[in-house]
Amino acid sequence: MKLLYFAWLRQRIGVTEETVTLPGDISTVGSLLTWLQGRSDAHATALADLSVVRVAVNQDYARAADPVSDDDEVALFPPVTGG
Repeated sequence: MKLLYFAWLRQRIGVTEETVTLPGDISTVGSLLTWLQGRSDAHATALADLSVVRVAVNQDYARAADPVSDDDEVALFPPVTGG
């Protein structure tokens, strides 16, 4: 899986992107986020409040129950507002 981080998530985690192989029990966006929180202190800090993190799977907005797989591209970013 290719993970992309944007805005302050990228700053807090310290990387723009990373490629990971998911453990077998990770199959939804929600379980992915929980797993990512345990990857490092930086991930835990950046993902501490999931209510301010948006996720897109293969460039489509996704919810916690939506499926993910190793072949996906997942982007994590803060809410976007227009002006």
